[in-house]
Amino acid sequence: MAGRMGLIECLIVVVALLNGATTQVTAAVEFQVGDNLGWTVPPNISYYSNWASSKKFFVGDTLTYNATNGTQNVVMISEAEYNACAKVISVTVVVHPFSAVHYTLPSTGTYYIICTISNHCELGQKFSFTVESPIGSPTNSTSSLTVGALFVVLTTTVIYFMTYF
Repeated sequence: MAGRMGLIECLIVVVALLNGATTQVTAAVEFQVGDNLGWTVPPNISYYSNWASSKKFFVGDTLTYNATNGTQNVVMISEAEYNACAKVISVTVVVHPFSAVHYTLPSTGTYYIICTISNHCELGQKFSFTVESPIGSPTNSTSSLTVGALFVVLTTTVIYFMTYF
């Protein structure tokens, strides 16, 4: 009986480890907007769009805006305002030369960011991106829950057979 109990305990530990291995958690990432260029008038109008499309953003990630050339601003706007490079003043953060602004992404959805100084937006100082739920969050963990449930059923079945047979 003692040998059987030791085997059951080992099986429970193995199942717990395997179940833990199926759970994925994404650590928050800090992105420097524009990489080495920073937040400034870009060399071409698609620079920031290309930068954003090469990244995957999750809730909790941080965007760092480094003004590398002159005073810039960061404005979150609607899609229509983004498409029109509208000169809105709501939710504006000024980024002074050689300083940085950090913004932690609070929720899922699509964000539209522009600079409203002069014609910076028209010159390509704008980008949009989509923020997703972190991997392993309740909205994205259905497969992990399914695997976890499978492990529970298998463990229970094995323990039952080892106990009664």
